[in-house]
Amino acid sequence: YQCNQCEKSFSDNSALICHKRKHTGEKPFKCRMCNKTFSGSSNLKIHIRRHNGEKPYQCNQCDQSFSAKHVLINHIRTHTGDKPYKCRFCNKTFSNNCNLISHLRIHNGEKPYQCNQCDMAFSQSCNLKCHLNTHTGEKSYQCSQCDKVFKNKSYLNCHLRTHTGEKPYQCNQCDQSFSAKSVLINHIRTHTGEKP
Repeated sequence: YQCNQCEKSFSDNSALICHKRKHTGEKPFKCRMCNKTFSGSSNLKIHIRRHNGEKPYQCNQCDQSFSAKHVLINHIRTHTGDKPYKCRFCNKTFSNNCNLISHLRIHNGEKPYQCNQCDMAFSQSCNLKCHLNTHTGEKSYQCSQCDKVFKNKSYLNCHLRTHTGEKPYQCNQCDQSFSAKSVLINHIRTHTGEKP
């Protein structure tokens, strides 16, 4: 089953119907708690788990758990360093598809994030957030390598290690090391059995 708008193929018709809603903007599934609408029933189910605080997908390398399987898969890549999504223009790699899609806008010139206080538009939401601070006067810290924006310098420094590969926080019980202290603390719990 092939989409007549973008030529993407699907194994069954119901998946194609759900996909077509991305083109039409149709969102027939509504949350009874907050009235937010979704294009697919599975997206609504994940959303409801967030209301309930339900996180059935647990990482086997740290104590973090998640409401959706795809979020767990993306999280596991922070442990493995796996970056399977590659830009066809510059060969830069990403750990998840959302980051690749966001990056591609830099190449194709698409700027869907519009400032509501002036005429400026941006390819990435983080750039809009950074720009909005010029209106509010709030300080922000931007990564020079990928344009992500952080509200304080320590978060930026921690993020920069994802580019450099630096892992200064080493576990004293095994050979693993980590880019962030919080991840080391979570890891140590796998040795001690302590619950957060």
